[in-house]
Amino acid sequence: MQLNGGQRLRTLREALGYRMRDVELASNQIAQRFENEEFAIPPSRLSDIETKGIIPSIFRLYSFAAIYRREYRELLSFYGLELDDISADIGFGHPQKSHVSEALSNVRQVRMPTRLDPGFSLQKTTDLGRAIEQWGTVPMSYLAQFADDRYTYGYIGSEDFTMYPILPPGSFVQVDGTKNKVSEGTWRSEFERPIYFVEMRDGYTCCWCSIKRDSIVLQPHPLSPVSVRVLRYPQEAEVLGQVVGIAMRLGDWHYPDFQLTQKVRSALTSDAPGQMGRGA
Repeated sequence: MQLNGGQRLRTLREALGYRMRDVELASNQIAQRFENEEFAIPPSRLSDIETKGIIPSIFRLYSFAAIYRREYRELLSFYGLELDDISADIGFGHPQKSHVSEALSNVRQVRMPTRLDPGFSLQKTTDLGRAIEQWGTVPMSYLAQFADDRYTYGYIGSEDFTMYPILPPGSFVQVDGTKNKVSEGTWRSEFERPIYFVEMRDGYTCCWCSIKRDSIVLQPHPLSPVSVRVLRYPQEAEVLGQVVGIAMRLGDWHYPDFQLTQKVRSALTSDAPGQMGRGA
């Protein structure tokens, strides 16, 4: 028989030899330190939590974690909240503005492929789902050896069409913070030209950049409905780094108020080869 959250809290209390009065006294001291009575756990409320399925507030759960010497996230799991699974719910929100993403910074474990088909080859286009023979849960501490502080991660907001169509709204980008100097040069195609993640006074954006004396030109994709912006540099804009990786879904995003400009509409409907690659 699986214990519910309150029963598991009671098991912890009894294992530590606490009486209800002990929990009350300890929680009162926590409440005094925070000057907030919400942290206090009187015996009547403790009894309700342990025996009647009452869910403790975030403040009382903190008190339980401190008094029982357990991690807060472990007590959350008693009530079915697994913070390591938060990535499954991130996609349900659609922020309108581009931003730096920190939603996964405290994830402790991650599910990832632990065994691949021996015939898997990086040289060949592959159905990755079929190539994965086994999934497993891996501690994030194990992956620390792959960590690199120079990278940060951004999200392209649902209203940010600056680099549309090559960076549609809803894309995630990996940003190399060591490449925060704008490169000037000639590129053979729009895919060779560096895209930068830029912080402005009113938010973030991804775009091509060029420096003109004491100004920075934030250049959108030529098919984008967004206008070129010229800001004082570095007072009004800071280049956080160059986009070096992209993760995006195709065909899922939509913005009902977005009206296609004539150049976008013609590009999306034209059969002429190479139409979308011009003008970088």
